Amino acid sequence: QLQLVESGGGLVQPGGSLTLSCVVSGVTLDWYAIGWFRQAPGKEREKVSCIGTSGNITNYADSVKGRFSISRDNAKKTVTLQMNSLKLEDTAVYYCAAEWMGLGDICPYRYDHWGQGTQVTVSS
Repeated sequence: QLQLVESGGGLVQPGGSLTLSCVVSGVTLDWYAIGWFRQAPGKEREKVSCIGTSGNITNYADSVKGRFSISRDNAKKTVTLQMNSLKLEDTAVYYCAAEWMGLGDICPYRYDHWGQGTQVTVSS
């Protein structure tokens, strides 16, 4: 059974950095696209980034382009979201999600598997 566990959240000052990890268990990560999402209090869930099965396809929300970077290590079953130059508005619960793609190396529109989330708080 596929499980996703996020870690790496915490409290950081504006301008700081955090590295979020999503560890996938129960399946072979190679066949899954992974997305990172976030949801702030009172706001709708927002897609932050995603990465295709090979790692060559990535995309980012405009709000995080140039500051966040997504990568994957299929052998370690881990997808990482490096977040730099954090802003107050990056405060949210961050979730990783997985979708089986088989040989398709794209970012899907929907994801069927979700983690429990990790809190990121940017505050001075």
